[in-house]
Amino acid sequence: MKVLITGGAGFIGSTVASAFAERGVTPVVLDSLVTGRPEFTEGKIFYQGDIGDGALVDRIFAEQPDIAAAVHCAALIVVPDSMSDPARYYRVNLTRTLEFAEHLRRNRCDRMVFASTAGMYRPSADLSVTEESELASADLSVTEESELDPQNPYTRSKAMAETALRDLAAAYGLRVVSLRYLNPIGADPRMRTGLQSSKPTHALGKMIESYESGVPFRITGVDWPTRDGTAIRDYIHVWDIARAFVTTVERFDTIVPPARPAGAPSPYEVVNLGTGDGTTVRELVDAFRAVVGDGFLVEEAPARPGDVVGAFVDPAKAWEVLAWKPEFTIGDAIRHSLQWAEHRRRLDVVA
Repeated sequence: MKVLITGGAGFIGSTVASAFAERGVTPVVLDSLVTGRPEFTEGKIFYQGDIGDGALVDRIFAEQPDIAAAVHCAALIVVPDSMSDPARYYRVNLTRTLEFAEHLRRNRCDRMVFASTAGMYRPSADLSVTEESELASADLSVTEESELDPQNPYTRSKAMAETALRDLAAAYGLRVVSLRYLNPIGADPRMRTGLQSSKPTHALGKMIESYESGVPFRITGVDWPTRDGTAIRDYIHVWDIARAFVTTVERFDTIVPPARPAGAPSPYEVVNLGTGDGTTVRELVDAFRAVVGDGFLVEEAPARPGDVVGAFVDPAKAWEVLAWKPEFTIGDAIRHSLQWAEHRRRLDVVA
């Protein structure tokens, strides 16, 4: 069996491709290499191009007729970039997704697993989110709770794409499972792939940068309504995310049956991936120090404009539907991230 993976030369997609290969499923990678790395495609069936290129998608299915499902990871994901260039984000994340879905339908591929974000939820009072949580990104108004709302074009582009895919599923029989998660970190444990960017913007990336340069890491905001006053994020190892994609494809026909009785809900399912309690910035610092030693320097500072308290995912449905829960710890993710940072430097020197 083969699985088509869009964005398969990116951080998530390349890790997903390796996870499928380890399960005996052949990944077929489609990536434009705008942000993906060509070395992540080595040893895989690879097509370079845009997911909106219908002729290319038709050729992929003609040459790989045993593709059983599509895993759609291709997207732009940097929130600040989405604020400065929203048109590009809507064009890539929304319009191209619709075009790709049409290409799948034309080639009689009715199984899609969509890489999405749990950032579209409005967190509850305890900062948790479930599949039933209100979608904050659907509410464009400004409220007194707006500091909790992920109001940015990246998140909205994902939410809009999901709305459109749900409508396509209801009308045309396309079956979709959307996997929503928050903060992937770590790297392929075998160091085949990892973050493409040498300067990641998430907290762990900033910690590694501070550690390597000897500059104190700044905890911005220490009076948030969390268990220790620092912001909370739901960091999850990228290999655990990849495992969930593999399991979703393996169980696809059980999650979204091909034959649905009249009056049944749309063949569209949402499953959240997360840790169940999240990690505060101070807890991440403690975990980082446990790996690198007490010499890691930290200083506290006020919250910056635009900072948010964060949220974490309740993964109960993932356990029920996929029998999935994270296996790697935050410490594992930190070690793998540090190993990948060193490995990436060697790759860049060779290149």
